[in-house]
Amino acid sequence: MTAIPTQRQDSVTAGPFGIEHLLSESRAKLARVSPQEALALQKEGGLIIDIRPQSDRLVEGEIPGALTVERIVLEWRLDPAGGHRLDGLHPDRPVVLVCNEGYASSLAAAQAKTLGLSKATDLAGGFRAWKAAGLPVTTNA
Repeated sequence: MTAIPTQRQDSVTAGPFGIEHLLSESRAKLARVSPQEALALQKEGGLIIDIRPQSDRLVEGEIPGALTVERIVLEWRLDPAGGHRLDGLHPDRPVVLVCNEGYASSLAAAQAKTLGLSKATDLAGGFRAWKAAGLPVTTNA
């Protein structure tokens, strides 16, 4: 009979696939862009996709012309071969993913590349960097 441990382990060691490792691996696949570069890509026909929760967008504002896609359905909307993909999406179209500060968007952009979007990336610093750069923001106020 196997004994059941009676002592609780107080620290959990992150394995090789802890979040910092995943973030680093994701970012290694990306050519992350600045707010100004994201705006230039948008003007050239690239897509900016905001994955922030609606509550954040309502409080902080939105990037004009950005598409909003809830994170829970993002992969279905970004699969260029899928039936639920965004209109106008194709493997070579630049796609810039945006979250609050540029962490979740890095993970999402790496997934987009895995799905076949060769020019997927994310906005370094996220929406807050865009706003701090003084670039256009729309609000519901």
